[in-house]
Amino acid sequence: MKGLNRSLRRMSVTCCWLVLGCSIGAAQDAPESPRIDSLVMLDPQPVASDPAVIWHDDFDDDKNQSRYAEQSGDVVDRTRFGGVGKSLLMKYPKGSRGIGGRKVFFGDSPTHRSHVVRGEETFGDVYWRIYVKHPRDWNGGGPAKLSRATSLVPPGWRQAMIAHVWSSGEALTLDPASGVRESRVVTTRYNDFDNLRWLGNKPASRFKLHGDDGAGWWVCVEARAKLNTPGEQDGVNQLWIDGRLEAERRNLDWRGKFSERGINAVFLEAYWNQGSPVDQARWIDNFVVSTKPIGPVVCSKNPVLIKTPYRGPGSQRAWQVEIADDNAGDEIVWQSKPSREQYRLTVGSETGSFVGVSETTHQLGSNRVYYCRVRQQSDTGQWSSWSPWHQPFQTQ
Repeated sequence: MKGLNRSLRRMSVTCCWLVLGCSIGAAQDAPESPRIDSLVMLDPQPVASDPAVIWHDDFDDDKNQSRYAEQSGDVVDRTRFGGVGKSLLMKYPKGSRGIGGRKVFFGDSPTHRSHVVRGEETFGDVYWRIYVKHPRDWNGGGPAKLSRATSLVPPGWRQAMIAHVWSSGEALTLDPASGVRESRVVTTRYNDFDNLRWLGNKPASRFKLHGDDGAGWWVCVEARAKLNTPGEQDGVNQLWIDGRLEAERRNLDWRGKFSERGINAVFLEAYWNQGSPVDQARWIDNFVVSTKPIGPVVCSKNPVLIKTPYRGPGSQRAWQVEIADDNAGDEIVWQSKPSREQYRLTVGSETGSFVGVSETTHQLGSNRVYYCRVRQQSDTGQWSSWSPWHQPFQTQ
């Protein structure tokens, strides 16, 4: 009897190991969870004729680059949002601090007046948006700089305030700073750190733009800086990544009682304080500066989605998409059939089914923001896990 019990125990252990081995093998055979890399946008985008928009550039027209007062880095057509046009290349040769950037001056900027946009106005509340793409093998966390809005004050490049969008490890953070005491600008030059009053750089974003969260696909990054009422502490600094509010600073005293200048410049930057650990690059596209929230790109009501390349065992057999009108996926409005197309899929009745509130339609609703999730299947039939809900887009 004891011998029988020992045999049964051995069989039980063996079966457990077999089940565990099969589970591990199945997990190892599953493809990586993909992302929607980008979408085909409407051309032109509504920002081109929106009176709230101060500046917009999709980097497709080389002549447009001469409108920048200061610039570095090339526009390229190898990597571009939606598979068309061009993007701004930010290069990082090993050990370098980065090559690539653009500076836009507007409103009451005292410098580069021949390039200043809407030079008769003063702006106290500004939004700016870009799309950023890092390669799958991006290395070293985040370069220190991504973008900033600032208030330049004569003489020279003194700064009344700076709204930094900087890296924090693999994440992004806001690092607002004031160059004013009471009603007097105390900075004496650009980046006069000794005379800046730092207003708080925590918490950083949950989304790791320079890590796995943002690797290999175009990510929408939008920031806002709203100056305080002179003498009050009611300024605002906000950061959205992939359509979600990721960082926020409220009750800010950007400028004390100073009121002679507004926000008058936005810079896109490549600067990496310690230098890049390897040769690498990232790309910027669809740059917009506005006086109102911008949000993601605008697409048709039957948009074309572009998936990231297949990564996993064997080759790709199919992939599948769901679309929801909220970022939690509580209201799914369209589900695709498994698609055998390599990486493009048009949202419609022929490629999937409209469900829920969209069940009786043949296209998505007008003037709405939607989110995507996607999975892919290997040629052995194994499906990846679903991606998070991501890549928001607006409809016309």
